[in-house]
Amino acid sequence: MNYELFLPEIYLLLTALVFFCQSLWKSSPRLNQGIALILSGIGVIITVYTINLTGELFYNAYRIDLFSQIFKCLISLGLFLIILIGQNLKSIEERFQPEFFMFLSICSLGLMMMVSSIELLTLFIAMELSSYSLYILIPVRKEINVGKMEAAIKYILFGAGATGIMLFGMSYLFGMTHSTYMVDILKMMPELVRQPVAVIGILFILCGFFFKLAVVPFHFWTPDVYEGAANITVSFIATMPKLAAMALLLRVVSLAGAGAVDLIKVLVLLAVVSMTFGNLAALVQKDFKRLLAYSSIAHAGYVILGALTMNTVGFAAAVYHITAYLLMNLACFLVLCSVSRDGENVMIKDLSGLHRRSPLLAFTLAVGAFALAGIPPTAGFTGKFFLFTAALSQGHLALVIIAAVNTAISIFYYLNIVRSAYGKDPDGLPDVPLSFSNRLLNYGLIMAIILMGALPTLFIELAKTACETIIS
Repeated sequence: MNYELFLPEIYLLLTALVFFCQSLWKSSPRLNQGIALILSGIGVIITVYTINLTGELFYNAYRIDLFSQIFKCLISLGLFLIILIGQNLKSIEERFQPEFFMFLSICSLGLMMMVSSIELLTLFIAMELSSYSLYILIPVRKEINVGKMEAAIKYILFGAGATGIMLFGMSYLFGMTHSTYMVDILKMMPELVRQPVAVIGILFILCGFFFKLAVVPFHFWTPDVYEGAANITVSFIATMPKLAAMALLLRVVSLAGAGAVDLIKVLVLLAVVSMTFGNLAALVQKDFKRLLAYSSIAHAGYVILGALTMNTVGFAAAVYHITAYLLMNLACFLVLCSVSRDGENVMIKDLSGLHRRSPLLAFTLAVGAFALAGIPPTAGFTGKFFLFTAALSQGHLALVIIAAVNTAISIFYYLNIVRSAYGKDPDGLPDVPLSFSNRLLNYGLIMAIILMGALPTLFIELAKTACETIIS
C-alpha cells in the first residue's frame, strides 16, 4: 500500500493518540492548547502536500483524487482555525481538554474518510466514526444545565434515525445491483434510475447527509444543539460535518445523473422548504447561536441548488459556496467566542456597541454577516451568484426566483446583527481585549472572505477540475 495516499488520515490518528496519552496524566491547559495548535498546523501542511495524489486503497473502496483531497484540505484547515478560535476553551473544563482535542481529531479523521469512501459500507463506518465523536463532544460544557443534555440527546436520536434510513437505502441499492461499490452502481444506474425503488434508495441514502447539512425535515436538532453545546463545539459542528456531507451528497447524486427527474424534483422541494423555513425562523431569534442555526438551514437549501443541476458547473458552484460558508461562518463564531466572557451564550443585544468595545471584531462580524447575506464583494455573494446561474442554466427559473426572494429576506436579520454592533451604545458592556494571534485571525478571515469573493476564478476552476472526476 502507498502510505502517502493515506498520510493525512494516519497523521490525524496519531494526533488523537497524542491527546489520548495527554489525558492519562494532569497537564496544563496552555500545554494542551499549544500542542493542539502545532499539530493541527502541521496537519494542514501534510494535507496540502497530498493534494495532487491519486489512487485507490482497501480493495478499491477508498479513492484518493483531487475532489477528495480538496475537501481534506478544507477539513484540516477548518480544524486548525477552530482550535485557533477557541484557544482559551472558556466553556470546556480543564480536566476534559485533552479528551476534547482527541475527539475533535477523531471526528475530523472520520470526515476525511467520508470524502474518500466510494463503497457504501466504508462510507457508513466513516460516517459513524465522525458521528460518535460528536455525540460525546456536545454535552462537554462547563455549566451544568438541562440545555446541553437535551442538545446531546436530540443529536443522538435524530442521528440514529437518519443513519437507520440511510442503511435502509443502501440495502435497496445493494439488492438491485448486488454490489456496494459506487463504481458498479454507476454502471447500472442508467437503467435503474427509471425504477422508483432506485430513486427511493438514493433518497434514503441522502438522508444521512441531509441530517449533517441540516436540510428540512432533518433540521430539528440544529437550533437546540447550537444553543446547548459549548461555543467552540458549535463552531465545529456548524462547519466541518457540512463539508464532508456536501462532498458525499455530490458523489451520490452524480450516480443518478441528469436522467433522474424524480430525484431532481425532490431536491428542488427540499431546497425551497429549507431556504424559506430557515430564513423565516431566523427573523425572530434573539440568541446569536440560534440565529446562526436557522441560517445554516437556509444555506443548506442554497447549496442544494448546485447539486440538483447534475453537472460539473453546478457541482463546482456547490463546492465553492460550502468553502465560502466555512470562512464566513468561522468569522461569526470567532466574534461569538471572543465576546463570550466565560463561554456563555451570546444574545444579539450582547453585541451592542461592539464597534467601540472592539472595532476589529465589529468589522469581522460585519464582513461575516454581509457574506452570509450575499452582499458583494464577499465570497457569499459570489457563491450564490454561481449557484443561481448554474440552476438557471438548467431551466430552474422559479427556483432561482424563490432563492433570490429568500436572500432578500435574510438581509434583514443579518443586517440586524450589524446594526446592533454599530448602531447601538455599549450600555456598560465591557471592552473585548484581543491577543496578537486573535487579531491575525480576524485579519486573515476578513481578507480570505473578500479576496475569495473578488477573485474567484482560481478556486472555481480548481473545483470544476475536481468535480469532473466524479461526473465522468
